[in-house]
Amino acid sequence: MQSRRTRTAFVAVGLLATSLALSACSTAAEVPSTEGLTIGAIDLSDVCPATVSTQTDWNPEAEHGHLYEMIGENPVIDADNKSVSGPLMAGGEYTGINLEVRSGGPAIGFQTVTAQLYTDPDITLGYANTDEQIQLSDQFPTTAVFAPLEKNPQMIMWDPATYPDVTTIAELAPKLAADGGAIKYFGGAAYMEYLIGSGIVPASVADGSYDGTPGNFVAQAGKDAQQGFASAEPYIYENEIEAWDKPISYELIHDAGYPIYAAAVSARTADVEKLTPCLEKLVPVMQQAEVDYFANSAATNTLILNLVDQFDTGWVYSQGVADYSVTAQIDEGLVGNGPDSTVGNFDPERMTQVFDIAKPIFEGLDTPPAAGLTAEDLYTNQFIDMSIGF
Repeated sequence: MQSRRTRTAFVAVGLLATSLALSACSTAAEVPSTEGLTIGAIDLSDVCPATVSTQTDWNPEAEHGHLYEMIGENPVIDADNKSVSGPLMAGGEYTGINLEVRSGGPAIGFQTVTAQLYTDPDITLGYANTDEQIQLSDQFPTTAVFAPLEKNPQMIMWDPATYPDVTTIAELAPKLAADGGAIKYFGGAAYMEYLIGSGIVPASVADGSYDGTPGNFVAQAGKDAQQGFASAEPYIYENEIEAWDKPISYELIHDAGYPIYAAAVSARTADVEKLTPCLEKLVPVMQQAEVDYFANSAATNTLILNLVDQFDTGWVYSQGVADYSVTAQIDEGLVGNGPDSTVGNFDPERMTQVFDIAKPIFEGLDTPPAAGLTAEDLYTNQFIDMSIGF
């Protein structure tokens, strides 16, 4: 199994040169056909670009279902550039423009989406984590306009047979220390800096050598813990890794006190004003697509699996994982309404909390945010339709 995305901010700037080279061939060569399509109740053609290009943070997967849900029939698949485009649909009706969804991760040299937005001006919107926004705000300021994930799926997982009385990372950490175990994670993760700095995890058990494969976790036979994603690894380890083949336990990083918004749909800050007429109509379409996808994900998951197959990056993503992800995202509250009845909006108190946590972390790592940056600079709810929710 190829490594999953890190969803951390620290890998961004150093890989910019790689991303610059990759972006030179990032545009799909073929334009989707809209022959025979009539614009429906929502017309985006007079306010949006002819193609809204969106940059994701990884290979196609169910966490991106809200985007693929909006792509109409007979999409154009560009396997070389790992992108797909088609008529942008709202409730089954054509909106007058096209949507392009670009893969991230290996497709952009494992660059962060935030930096990629500034590498390729053809990208309209991209996924950004709140802490990534803060860290990169001086060079690559972004404004989040829609939050498809209510909770970050990232987690720390462990073997419940080895640690049967553990339910949280805080309970796990001292037991790991006593047993000589460690939490394996991708080095440089901001959430680990938080866990260590807050005293939840001793630095002595934080091991940044995770390589994205299950080999070390399996070889340690439950002695070590490991990072993962609650929308995938619990199913994968129990059903698709024969050498493990049993349940795991976990706690979300969100529930451990680091409640960033992950993969928030964001624009370059300087572009928000000119995109405002488009975003006023487009963001509610995205909100409804999120609701529609989780009401019936089958057709969109078929597209996602087809894309994974055609892109052929070496990453494995099965029907079982896709189906599990949809259920887990709902059951774990990874998707859903915020503290109100609306999907996709940002909680101002939560954004302030994250800002207050993350700012000193990055200052201590000599990657401070832009001078004068505030939590309010990172997002806007002005385009959200408060009537749309689960």
